[in-house]
Amino acid sequence: MAHHSEHRIILVSDGTGETAAQMTRAAMVQFSDRHVFFTRYKNVRTADQIEAICEDAATHKDLVVYTLVSPELRAYLANLAREKAIPNIDLLGPLLVRLASYFGYEPKSIAGLLHDVNERYFERIDAMEYTIAHDDGRDLSGLDKADLVILGISRTSKTPLSMYLSHHGWKVANIPLIQGYQIPKEVFEADQRKVVGLTIDPENLATIRRARLERLGHDQGADYADPENVNQEIEYANEIFARNRRWPVFNVTGKALEETSAEIMKLMESRRLAPGQSPEGAAPGPSGSCVPKSNMLPANGASAPTKKTRSGKKKKPGSKSKKR
Repeated sequence: MAHHSEHRIILVSDGTGETAAQMTRAAMVQFSDRHVFFTRYKNVRTADQIEAICEDAATHKDLVVYTLVSPELRAYLANLAREKAIPNIDLLGPLLVRLASYFGYEPKSIAGLLHDVNERYFERIDAMEYTIAHDDGRDLSGLDKADLVILGISRTSKTPLSMYLSHHGWKVANIPLIQGYQIPKEVFEADQRKVVGLTIDPENLATIRRARLERLGHDQGADYADPENVNQEIEYANEIFARNRRWPVFNVTGKALEETSAEIMKLMESRRLAPGQSPEGAAPGPSGSCVPKSNMLPANGASAPTKKTRSGKKKKPGSKSKKR
């Protein structure tokens, strides 16, 4: 093979090509004295695309590294590479064959599955980072990006509920209701269909607060856990929810996080407001029949190159070819 100043490695994948790129670059660390540049062809899923790529690679006998889940496409590329004397490496094929033998059944051979998994993973990470940044009213900017805005007085499970939902890919902002303080105007600028309230039984809340004071080593008789003060805070929150009847209110008394989360997700999904859903033109306003009554309190609350055909016309990548 003739040597030239720079070597080219062509990466071919039926997905994003990230697997081929990462593995090849990891191996190239051992050949750091060589100047190499990469060409990546993504979403390669037809014989026409492979033929065009091989014609491109044959010019300088560039190395082709490929990750294709389809056994037919792998075989077609390997045969073309052999015919045109193109050096090539099948990164995925041997592993799939060995795994099929080990598990006793054939692989799914569906392209792009890893990319889908990675996308969901990074969406969850993004949701968790957003939720942490918007915990307890810490950051009121960007509420328009929230999938859910939770309001409630102290110890109504706002933070644990928010974090639990974020692990399911929800961007959640939670804001405390504090007696004597106005609700931030940013709450009213957000999509009102995504705002929910939390409430709790006064006796249950007083018990939770006393337990917290005990863990912190504070006086259990402080105003924070005083039954009268607790009642006043709950009444204050209920008055706010009554004035904003578009906000559904969930009672968390005696409920596990999973139960309350399921109720909220069910409601938002019925409104087509869950992450990944597209609202069907519903205007902000009373939820009406969308609200499951049993769940809530009543109303207050680089592409492959083109290949020329025999007629001289260009054929687009991805167009169907005759069976070979």
